[in-house]
Amino acid sequence: MTVKIGIRREEKNQWERRTPLIPAHVKTLIEQYGYEFVVQPSKIRYFKDEEFKEAGATISEDLSDCDFIFGVKEVPIDKILPNKVYIYFSHTMKCQPHNMPKLRKILAERCTLIDYELISDENGKRLVFFGYHAGLAGMIDTLWALGRKFQQKGIHTPLEHVKMAHEYKNLEEAKREIASIGKEIREEGLPKEITPLIFGITGYGHVSQGAQEILDLLPVEIIEPEEIDDLLKEARNHHVVYKTILRQQHMARNRKNPDTFDKLHYYAHPKEYDPIFNEFWPKLSVLVNGIYWEERFPRLITKKSMKELHSRSRLELIGDLTCDINGSIELTIRATTPDYPIYTYDPIKDEFFDGLNPNGIVILAVDNLPGEISKEASEFFSNQLLPFVPQIVSADYAIPLERLNLPPEIKKAVIVYNGELTPKYQYLKKCLDQNA
Repeated sequence: MTVKIGIRREEKNQWERRTPLIPAHVKTLIEQYGYEFVVQPSKIRYFKDEEFKEAGATISEDLSDCDFIFGVKEVPIDKILPNKVYIYFSHTMKCQPHNMPKLRKILAERCTLIDYELISDENGKRLVFFGYHAGLAGMIDTLWALGRKFQQKGIHTPLEHVKMAHEYKNLEEAKREIASIGKEIREEGLPKEITPLIFGITGYGHVSQGAQEILDLLPVEIIEPEEIDDLLKEARNHHVVYKTILRQQHMARNRKNPDTFDKLHYYAHPKEYDPIFNEFWPKLSVLVNGIYWEERFPRLITKKSMKELHSRSRLELIGDLTCDINGSIELTIRATTPDYPIYTYDPIKDEFFDGLNPNGIVILAVDNLPGEISKEASEFFSNQLLPFVPQIVSADYAIPLERLNLPPEIKKAVIVYNGELTPKYQYLKKCLDQNA
């Protein structure tokens, strides 16, 4: 019996142009395994319907005959079909309230749900991800927003020429322009009133790596967070920007042993640590946030700390690339979109304003950043996903979960199996009840 695989049309918003599998890989799977593919038509997807058709797929709205349905973002609740194996980013593992109704529907329709975010090796390293491209697009957008923030203050910089990531023809064009801006900064310098221009980047994972790749197109000098105070006292170099990486030891301090930091101990016992990020963020010009965060850890920036420290803060902008609503950055109160990417928080009035406002901190929080560079993001993701597709679709989903013949990397990512939460994700029952 031929396996039939569906690829959903992404419909989160007009900017979501990604696909989980690109036409070239669909063609490979058809030729090597004889799978049938049904691809929903899309007017906005980067890879066009005709390309999938030429690869051997059928273009159709109807995915009801498909055994497996692959997507990128969450499936709208009214589009969830019964008895299917769904593979997409469900954004449910942290009990996200807005996605509990969709999870409830998955359960009611006796579906199986495999979440890309949870596919990882024995060391917990994620194997299928868009984070790197979120970092690339997010830093481009952050530079765009910073240029406009300075412009609003009457300060003209080469960053005024940066466009939003989606406005470039492709990623290479964006990199060329930013590299050209970097050359201008190196030769002409930056206005004295904004130097030293210090970018602080949280984390060192895929998001951080992508963000740094873009920032490093500018003339970058790397400093440690502990060196910022000395930098602020020195004669300023107007021909570079400064980059500092903020790790866990810059976010919290062991209450009993303040002179030592053990990352594993911190992860296991976060309540034994005091937050210390306030010692660093007011000295930055820009904070680019790329860390994974859970409620058991202290926030990086709160409204309270922003109000208390704002008068002596240098911070102009927060690029919250994680877009974790009410998460590590309490000022991230909502997600933004590429057409309305920023809002401003006034800590004195405790008010938010759409777009730029002269009084306050600019927040950029686009929640589907990789969609802005959809070609490169889709190619990268599809290349990672490709070897897992035969493993996913060849398993027998009629047998008990404990005998399900999926490799461990995939099996640990099964949140729902035939309409039941799997043992690892039973904690979601409480979240479902709370959001009933």
